[in-house]
Amino acid sequence: MKKLLSLAIVALFSVSAMAQQVDLRKKINVSGSAEAEVTPDIIYISISLKEYLKDGNSKKKVDITTLENELFNAVQKAGLDKENLTINNLSSYTAAAEKKKNPDYLASKQYRLKVSDLNKWNSIIGGVDPKGVAYTSIESYDYSKIESLKKELKIKALLAAKEKATYLVTALGDKLGSAIDIQEINNESYGRPMYANVMMKSESADMAGAPPVELDFKKIKLNYQMNVVFEIKGF
Repeated sequence: MKKLLSLAIVALFSVSAMAQQVDLRKKINVSGSAEAEVTPDIIYISISLKEYLKDGNSKKKVDITTLENELFNAVQKAGLDKENLTINNLSSYTAAAEKKKNPDYLASKQYRLKVSDLNKWNSIIGGVDPKGVAYTSIESYDYSKIESLKKELKIKALLAAKEKATYLVTALGDKLGSAIDIQEINNESYGRPMYANVMMKSESADMAGAPPVELDFKKIKLNYQMNVVFEIKGF
């Protein structure tokens, strides 16, 4: 009996303690949002160069070194740092061994180019033998000031939530108190390029002088929403 009485007393104190912890403050839960669209200014392009035979003559091969030099020279002429162009595929280094095994082997190399202006890209690819370009494609893109933009939008969304809460509470004759809880909802979206291939080069004479394909990017869209709980205070 004493044990049952003790348990009852403990339970009573527990319920009393829980009741004291209940938040009885008046609150309002609102959300605010902010969004922006920006044009990418960092673009990574994949370029594949491949040796080819002139007029189908096996003795007249345009080797990968020639094509590579054309690409490097075009990059420098466009005013880009050499660090912007890197080899993108380690298998490129196997070309020498393959050539020893098979003299007719046509080597290829893949590169990754970083540009901020697509007009420069057009001039760069225009400086390379079109028959030596197997393909080019956009790997990814980004915006150089993305982090500062994210911070700015989050603050705007938070202030929008506060503004909404203020006029709603004021309409009821009360005063807005401090924020009790803040939750962030991230809706940022990086669109894919509208053209997967930047420019396709054919070895046929009809396509050798074809102009570059015009590019059109989907913008990077950032959208942030803040759900905020504010305390309501009376005047």
